[in-house]
Amino acid sequence: MSSATNNSGPSVNPWLIAAVVSLAAFMEVLDTSIANVALPHIAGNLGASSDESTWVLTSYLVSNAIVLPISGWLVSLFGRKRFFMICIVLFTLSSLMCGVAPTLGILLLARIIQGAGGGGLQPMAQAILADTFPPEQRGLAFSLYGVTAVFAPSIGPTLGGWITDNFSWRWIFLMNLPVGILAVVLVYRLVHEAEDPAKARTRPMRIDYIGFSLLALGVAALQILLDKGQEDDWFGSPFIVALVAVSAVSLVALVIWEWYHKEPIIDVRLFTNFNFSTACLMMFVVGGMSFATTVLMPQFLQELMGYTAQSAGMVLSAAGFLLLIELPFVGQLTTRIQARHLIAFGWLGLTIGMYLSTQRIDLQVSFGSVTALRIAQYIPMGFIFIPATMAAYIGIQREKSNAVAGMVNFVRNMGSSVGTSVVTTVLARRAQFHQGRLADHIVAGASDSAVQAMAARLSQSGLSAVDARQQAYARVYESVQGQASALSYIDTYWILALAAAIMFVLSFALKNNNPRGATGERVLAH
Repeated sequence: MSSATNNSGPSVNPWLIAAVVSLAAFMEVLDTSIANVALPHIAGNLGASSDESTWVLTSYLVSNAIVLPISGWLVSLFGRKRFFMICIVLFTLSSLMCGVAPTLGILLLARIIQGAGGGGLQPMAQAILADTFPPEQRGLAFSLYGVTAVFAPSIGPTLGGWITDNFSWRWIFLMNLPVGILAVVLVYRLVHEAEDPAKARTRPMRIDYIGFSLLALGVAALQILLDKGQEDDWFGSPFIVALVAVSAVSLVALVIWEWYHKEPIIDVRLFTNFNFSTACLMMFVVGGMSFATTVLMPQFLQELMGYTAQSAGMVLSAAGFLLLIELPFVGQLTTRIQARHLIAFGWLGLTIGMYLSTQRIDLQVSFGSVTALRIAQYIPMGFIFIPATMAAYIGIQREKSNAVAGMVNFVRNMGSSVGTSVVTTVLARRAQFHQGRLADHIVAGASDSAVQAMAARLSQSGLSAVDARQQAYARVYESVQGQASALSYIDTYWILALAAAIMFVLSFALKNNNPRGATGERVLAH
């Protein structure tokens, strides 16, 4: 019998609950990427510099990352339904604040509140699905949740660009209002609390102030250094070095403190379960790859190929819409095939997709070819995301589902930040490396004939011999820069292919599960 009875009453269809909670999560995930393309418009409208406008993203990610891992503890304090509704209300009201913000300072404050409210939406949606459906149906339920976590980031930049170009950047926030109001009403009517957390506790809960302080300090420093590292030249900046030290000391101290604390805000002992730790590692990597490729492809198309934002968005959206068709199919497969076999297939497909990208990416690639490459990069993620989410719950006590959901979403979001930061740094460093290598050949005279031929053509158009030769060298240098950048993208895809191959091998270390029943579920001993 489905556990929907415990959470929502016997008269409510569990799939209706799944749709409602996924709607709220979709709204939040979309906001992690939809504002990216609007930053120049925000900066211009609010009188801020481009560097200052990036804090619109950073402030959201910092507060979001702090709330995610402690969402399980917050549920024990407020109750899951109450906490879920608080998060929706906070997210919706702060979206209104963002949409009407008259200054950058107010916008940043609103984004901090929005990130805090959004931090509870993803894990609560996932936890409700995990408890509403029995283990043999979780894959199907998580396929609906996968739409929010995998599809939303792929259409975010496209949707954000369209709204900004045709209306105003403020509408990327204001459009959350009707969705948030609808979500609050439906959650209030359909989702019911399994038990009152106050009655379940035998004594008043003590707040772990030290643990929360270490978490907030460590995660905030880590998120800021990931966002600003390449911009500030990493360890060449005293600011970044200080952030690394603060983050490392705080997070290590957090783990030690929470391990021995009687009422921890983060259950770090979950990581003693090898299956959970491995699933979290895979969610970290898939989160990194998902956002990394979402950054790589449009950047390549717009900077090197001359695509418009709308054309680049069409390349991303094609794979996203195919993923919509794929996810329910993968959900059905989870009822017939072991999760680790589906995960292995996904990582193998992702390895092949990244390898093909290293072979096909060049400055002559067609729209059709680059769209096919994007599909090859993105479609395998559906075979990883749903089964890996399921695998995280194998061997974990049912009452730990809130903590599991919070931690899984936290590591995936941090993976997104790390992945984006890594590929940005690799692109910059490898482009410099290749430009130096290519320039050596030019200095050695390897392209003298090309320069002379180009100078001759320019002279025929009316330029003097001196100007024609200068123009020829400038064009050759521009070509070298383009080729160096293209080679840096190829290097980045090689790194992603290697990471996917390692995860393919590791997927066989996951425990077996019974796709047709709960007998494969084992309880984690403490």
